[in-house]
Amino acid sequence: MKVYVITHKPYKSKVRKNDIYSDLLVGAETNTTSLVSKDILKDDNGENISNKNKSFCELTGLYWMWKNSTEDIIGLEHYRRYLVKDKKTKELLDKNTIQKDLQSYDIILPQPLIYGEKLSAGKTAARYFGDCHDPLVWTLCRDIIADDYSDYLQDFDWFSYQLQGYCFNMFIANKNIIDEYCKWLFPILFDLESKMDISKYDSYNQRMFGFVSERLLNVWLHHNNLTIKEYPVYMTEEPNLFQKVFQKVKNRVGKLLN
Repeated sequence: MKVYVITHKPYKSKVRKNDIYSDLLVGAETNTTSLVSKDILKDDNGENISNKNKSFCELTGLYWMWKNSTEDIIGLEHYRRYLVKDKKTKELLDKNTIQKDLQSYDIILPQPLIYGEKLSAGKTAARYFGDCHDPLVWTLCRDIIADDYSDYLQDFDWFSYQLQGYCFNMFIANKNIIDEYCKWLFPILFDLESKMDISKYDSYNQRMFGFVSERLLNVWLHHNNLTIKEYPVYMTEEPNLFQKVFQKVKNRVGKLLN
């Protein structure tokens, strides 16, 4: 069992990790951080897409996990976001808890978030994506699924009207389940990448494939009818209300400029 903690820079851990957690440096091929020279797992070893990190974000870590990890159970978390038993105690999931959960459930995920919560709650997944990103990307993604994965089209349309969803690209599951997900996910993203010019977007929206994949996980889960164990997420650098409003305005301005 291994839970990979995705990071792109040195950080001081604000949680007490146990031995199943291991840092994974993403974008290592072009990353100039001091972590590159240290004894840390890097996403540019073995079969990888490390050079796509600017637009694929933590997915270069997921790709590395899919192609190179040999653990029976794998997970993906972030240097500033962790699945915890309780937000007050901030206690990370341990090996025994994970093994017990996966005896009854297919996958462990963060609790779903309401789209536009607090600032503009009540938006559908499709509308929220369009408000934050390029709505044409949503349409293009649907076209790809309709052409190549038509059995998932009903699930995509179902999710488009949902008011909440699983976010952050975080999970823990048996590796065979994640392998199946990756076999479905990455061909869609690579096809989408070939049809887009992300250079026209601002730096935030150049991370487009990370944003798209957050939504596609919900589509895949619904289609495959997976049973889900949910846990809260402890964010070590949770933004305050001013930062949330600022990011919302920044996204809106970026969308207009794009």
